[in-house]
Amino acid sequence: MGMIRKTLVTLVASVLPVIAWADTSLVMVEQLGCVYCQAWDKDISTIYPLTDEGKAAPLIRIQLRAPVPEGMTFLRPAAFTPTFVLLKDGSEIGRIEGYPGEDFFWALLGQMLAAQ
Repeated sequence: MGMIRKTLVTLVASVLPVIAWADTSLVMVEQLGCVYCQAWDKDISTIYPLTDEGKAAPLIRIQLRAPVPEGMTFLRPAAFTPTFVLLKDGSEIGRIEGYPGEDFFWALLGQMLAAQ
């Protein structure tokens, strides 16, 4: 993530109030060797918990071939990695398939969070 983007995200996260969404989480379905998962980790993983999005929808990581944890309901299984599944009260309300780059990721995640 560029230095300007990191600074902007940090500034926004410290100034704006955290929007509270009841029992909302973001599940990242990943697998070893996934270059797009690695790109997401490089670009976003360290800053994600500090953002409003990360505070409103904490990240949970699961492996592609692992069973979906009890209490989580996906509309359909993840077919490839990464797949980001937004859950509210344990049920899927949105999904991002693949990692489209940090700008698109933030925009898509913001749209999903705003729509709930």
